[in-house]
Amino acid sequence: MGMTSLGRFGIPIGVVLIVVMMVIPLPTILLDLLIAGNISFALLILLVSMFVRRPLDFSVFPSLLLVATLFRLALNISATRLVLLDGYAGTVIQSFGHVVIGGSLIVGLVIFMILIVIQFVVVTNGAGRVAEVGARFTLDAMPGKQMAIDADLNAGLIDDDEARRRRAEVAAEADFYGAMDGASKFVKGDAIAAIVITVVNLVGGLLVGVLQRHLPVSTAIHDYSLLSVGDGLASQIPALLLSVSTGLIVTRSATSGDMGSDVARQLTQHRVAVRLGAGAVIVLGLLPGMPILPFLLVGGVGLVLSGRLPAPEEVGPASAPSTPASPTPDSPEALAAEMRVDPLALELAADLVDIVDTARGGDLLERVRALRRKLALETGLVMPLLRTRDNLEMPLSTYGIKINGIEAARGEAPAGCVLAIGDDLAGLPGRATHEPVFGLAGKWVPAELRHQAELAGATVVDRTSVVTTHLAEVVRTHASRLLGREDVRALVDQVKRVSPVVVEELSPALLSLGEIQRVLQGLLDEQVPIRDLVRIFEALSVRAKTSTDLDALVETARAALGPAVSEPYVTDGTVAVLTLDPQLEALLAESLRPSESGLTILLDPRRAEAVVGETTRLLTEAEDRGVTPLLACAAGLRAPLRRMLRVSLPRLPVLAYSELVSSHRIETIGMVNLVHASAA
Repeated sequence: MGMTSLGRFGIPIGVVLIVVMMVIPLPTILLDLLIAGNISFALLILLVSMFVRRPLDFSVFPSLLLVATLFRLALNISATRLVLLDGYAGTVIQSFGHVVIGGSLIVGLVIFMILIVIQFVVVTNGAGRVAEVGARFTLDAMPGKQMAIDADLNAGLIDDDEARRRRAEVAAEADFYGAMDGASKFVKGDAIAAIVITVVNLVGGLLVGVLQRHLPVSTAIHDYSLLSVGDGLASQIPALLLSVSTGLIVTRSATSGDMGSDVARQLTQHRVAVRLGAGAVIVLGLLPGMPILPFLLVGGVGLVLSGRLPAPEEVGPASAPSTPASPTPDSPEALAAEMRVDPLALELAADLVDIVDTARGGDLLERVRALRRKLALETGLVMPLLRTRDNLEMPLSTYGIKINGIEAARGEAPAGCVLAIGDDLAGLPGRATHEPVFGLAGKWVPAELRHQAELAGATVVDRTSVVTTHLAEVVRTHASRLLGREDVRALVDQVKRVSPVVVEELSPALLSLGEIQRVLQGLLDEQVPIRDLVRIFEALSVRAKTSTDLDALVETARAALGPAVSEPYVTDGTVAVLTLDPQLEALLAESLRPSESGLTILLDPRRAEAVVGETTRLLTEAEDRGVTPLLACAAGLRAPLRRMLRVSLPRLPVLAYSELVSSHRIETIGMVNLVHASAA
């Protein structure tokens, strides 16, 4: 049986036996063994407390402290029972009563009281106070530590595994110090119990000796009182060891070595201090009336030791652990780090740094973490880690969102303000603006007027929400640019773990990783989620056997996804659709020409401009009525028509008729007519 199995079953059985000890009388030989084991156990805990490098390395200490206290109280009960019944409680207690204190009741009581004072007044009170303060500070600092971990994770300094390990360590630290705060009360209560038990034993022993055994008072006091004091000393010594262990644990700070090594290193690292101390001891021995021999001996040993210590200059950099030298600003490593382009970055003006600083209540990084999960579940794209930095060159209250080092969007979030969005904002003080995502009219008003703005019927949004919403829209719009080759490899590996046959059939036999990336980018470019990779890969593996044309592969993937393509545009079971006039659709089909980027519609510039203008007019009219439509056309025309309209109408989705789900009600709200287009 290994140590794990022994601990798993032995500890619970031991606790049960401790309870049994309080009820069933024990033979004296067994009591002697248990008292010796109690002292050894307390000494072991003390030594372990000195050798651990940080408190969490001995996280089971609070529970051990409770078990040890219960064990010691059970021994007190068993010893008291034997003393009062038989007048004899084993050789260990008898030795403590006669040998340790010389058979003197007065000496025993004095030593016992001194031990009580040391434990109760000095060690226990100090350890309890340190545990209480440590628990309070640890719990208060826990949210800040969690925010710091999330900030490092979002900044890319650590990975998810390291973040989980650090969060578990922070939670374990809080639990440990909370438990130590309660465990210190066990030690304090144990010291009080030791006094009460000893007093009860003294009085009980005197009554038993005089009234039951009819012994003279002096004999009863001598016999029973010495045994009671011996029992108290035998219990109080391990109690004192556990009290010291408690103090060592709660006052221990995390270092690179055990306590003994740290004490030896830190006390002896200053040669001058040791020499001055040794010299002061020698001078003290030379004073009139002082015995010179002990002071001269101790001082001489100190001087000899100081001569063997390293010089101060040897203790500094030479003894410090070697750290890699920081690269110079013009070194290749430093330049390479500065040249690195982050996939996604957020630059903040000087007065916007507070929304990131957790110490000042900033929760932007926490919201970005939630945003990454939301976007992953919506689109199938894992948003790259956001690199946040301040930019002193940016105008105040301004932030910029960069994609691959190029600014993709810019917004504002004035300090001390909230964004009120609504139609009737004239009565509110502030600066008029437009919401950055949907272009809604709004006004930046002082934060203290938030309630007043809500009463006026406005929707009030805080600065962090404005930045987060803007960031989410930028990521959705530029999702195809954020999907890198390594991201595609990670997605392929993920599918391979679930459906290895699908991946083996597709890549690299039919499509390379780069070709798969282009297909997925084509889907993301039109806001099509790529979560269902298994179905996408299955469709691609069939199509790629006959053609590797990008448009054909993308259309095949869209057809495989089916309802997932049109689902985002369904409102209350209805899809609002703009259609093409049949004559216009035939004209566009006849104008298709192959090009390097796929099929392209080649129309007369004026007619092409008229088609775009008519589509824009219909889309604007629909949006003014609160309807968000899509444009439906034939499957073969969808990709080139989308390519034609994307510059002027990036917000208009173009779907094939076959991608509209029959279970949804299709409402045609307009038709792009060739007559109107030509007239325009």
